[in-house]
Amino acid sequence: MGSVNLASFASVISSGNTHSGCSRSMALLLTQSLSVTAGGSKLFPMRSWERRQAVKALISAVLTTKHEAGQEVEIESGNPNFSFKAYMVGKAAKVNQALDDAVALREPLKIHESMRYSLLAGGKRVRPILCLAACELVGGEERMAMPSACAVEMIHTMSLIHDDLPCMDNDDLRRGKPTNHKVFGEDVAVLAGDALLSFAFEHIAVSTAGVSKGRILRAVAELAKAIGSEGLVAGQVVDICSEGLPDVGLDHLEYIHVHKTAALLEAAVVLGAIMGGGSDEEVERLRKFARYIGLLFQVVDDILDVTKSSQELGKTAGKDLVADKTTYPKLLGIEKSREFAAKLNADAQAQLVGFDQEKAAPLVALANYIAHREN
Repeated sequence: MGSVNLASFASVISSGNTHSGCSRSMALLLTQSLSVTAGGSKLFPMRSWERRQAVKALISAVLTTKHEAGQEVEIESGNPNFSFKAYMVGKAAKVNQALDDAVALREPLKIHESMRYSLLAGGKRVRPILCLAACELVGGEERMAMPSACAVEMIHTMSLIHDDLPCMDNDDLRRGKPTNHKVFGEDVAVLAGDALLSFAFEHIAVSTAGVSKGRILRAVAELAKAIGSEGLVAGQVVDICSEGLPDVGLDHLEYIHVHKTAALLEAAVVLGAIMGGGSDEEVERLRKFARYIGLLFQVVDDILDVTKSSQELGKTAGKDLVADKTTYPKLLGIEKSREFAAKLNADAQAQLVGFDQEKAAPLVALANYIAHREN
């Protein structure tokens, strides 16, 4: 993921400026202080115990999302007039309504009940909102990308239903509710996932309006590749085959998560940019942005799995440890995993430089939200 120099951070370390009100500029200074090389061969070298402690303190300040009193802090966007909370609530409401309309309760009732049970179970709607934000960033309108945003969420829901099955991760809890197969049975759960997957592509093809056929076709191909045997499925297969292996390294782990988690986040952003009429250069810059936040999402997920309770997460905590899966905390430890998360966040936001600041605010805030989330 490239490398940066620790020396540039010496002045910050010596100043002791590590208070909890750390600004975004301070966060960027932090990322410039960390040393990361491709393949993980040289991660975060520290020259002294004092420097390690100072970096840890600053990382804690950067990653915190609450004041000491426990009050929520507004996620930073780089635009003082932008309210992340209002944006997320408003966009999520529109996505939820669009999903409700798209997957109506009809015959056969059983399969549609199962599809809707997981699809409408809540969740943060990060992927569809990323799709809408990318569309608007390149000059498109929300309506152009809404079918694609819904399609991405349908596929994400499919992956959760299938991941939770006994033959996969064997989980009983998802978003604070019993998993789909616990309510409808394994057979119906498998079919509900299959139905959501196929309908996602139908929905893009049939419901997208105001976009050229060429862009719609390009988006469909992009999404298919992202979730196929060289995308999401590839990551899932390698993840399954890696359980219990003693020699899983950082390259191997990154492959799993770039495919299993980042691929769909990348697709969400790229589809939004395509539907919004973005240039090839804009699409590729946003692709890089999405890859960074996709890996960031998984690093944070790994951290939460070992630092939060099942009640806080809304899903079973510690299941990666039980399954003997390789995670970033297992390879790097908690603190270095947090450092890596900060680095990925800064690299992601660097891809947004040059875009209209006001239009980029939602994506900046979404990157910070992914880095700071607590469930």
